Amino acid sequence: MGLKTPLYDIHLREGAKIVDFGGWDMPLHYGSQIDEHHAVRSDAGLFDVSHMAALDLTGGRVREFLRHLLANDVAKLTVPGKGLYSCMLREDGGVIDDLIVSFMTESWFRMVVNAGTRAKDLAWIRAQAAAYEVEVRERVDLAMLAVQGPNARAKTAMLLPAADRDKLLGLAPFVAAEFGRWFVARTGYTGEDGFEIALPAEDAAAVWAALRAAGVRPAGLGARDTLRLEAGLSLYGNDLDEDHDPLASGLAWTVAFEPTSRSFIGRNALERARAAPRFELVGLVLEDRGVLRSHQSVTTTGGQGDITSGTFSPSLSRSIALARVPVGTQGTVTVEIRGKPLAARVVKPPFVRRGKSQI
Repeated sequence: MGLKTPLYDIHLREGAKIVDFGGWDMPLHYGSQIDEHHAVRSDAGLFDVSHMAALDLTGGRVREFLRHLLANDVAKLTVPGKGLYSCMLREDGGVIDDLIVSFMTESWFRMVVNAGTRAKDLAWIRAQAAAYEVEVRERVDLAMLAVQGPNARAKTAMLLPAADRDKLLGLAPFVAAEFGRWFVARTGYTGEDGFEIALPAEDAAAVWAALRAAGVRPAGLGARDTLRLEAGLSLYGNDLDEDHDPLASGLAWTVAFEPTSRSFIGRNALERARAAPRFELVGLVLEDRGVLRSHQSVTTTGGQGDITSGTFSPSLSRSIALARVPVGTQGTVTVEIRGKPLAARVVKPPFVRRGKSQI
């Protein structure tokens, strides 16, 4: 038996198929993964993301610490609530995890890390934090919900007192704020608008029920994966890992090389990789019949690559993938599927944005 979120019993009552995900018993779908996917693209979907780890980092030198810990630069965060997406690296440039960190006060930043990496993340962060006298608190008392889709914000706002609704709806993208016992960020992992809400675990069931009553459909890990891949968003363990740096994982934009005086963990390795790039992450659209899957071999004019994430896209009715290939790969490549070479076209992600095709 795996770890369970505070909503586990509700998932069972909702008819969810439960699977292991990073050591957690999580809902894969509630009957139809495709219907859940389309509900998020057209209306609003509700995800239990309580398996993710919320960490509160506090102390007088917390900003200084995070400027050393992360490849992106929290010096960019000057407005309370503003968030930043970043990779956390080893000295050799390998990605320990990708995460979001939000600046709340000069002595408090909140970080959300992946479920499957939470133990190693906590050990790494605490080891690095000791020299800066930064306290790292894992918020095991919290549950987390994601409400995503074109109508997600409006339906969520109806759960708050009237006096708070305008403030909630006025949250800018990648900004978080507190609303009573809720910590709400306008972030997500679907390519749609919406919120991610951290709240006391004992409140989660009531809020889930209220969102369901507002017409928000529950969605599981299956839809979350097809949605994030259509949006061109990376999945740790597939598209990025400790064996690859962010430059070879489509995340060069998350590395702040300026100012040159900032010494962050992994910087020297990334400087070397930037000077002599070998691989990059691209999007693929299958031109033949079939389904692109992780680990399939990709043949290009510049050498071999491989698919890191692949699926059938419900929004596009065709197969799409992210693939790590030699730098400069363009045009058409060949993917081996069940022993057959099939043609795929190189595109720039995302494949879908706000429900509209981008290819």
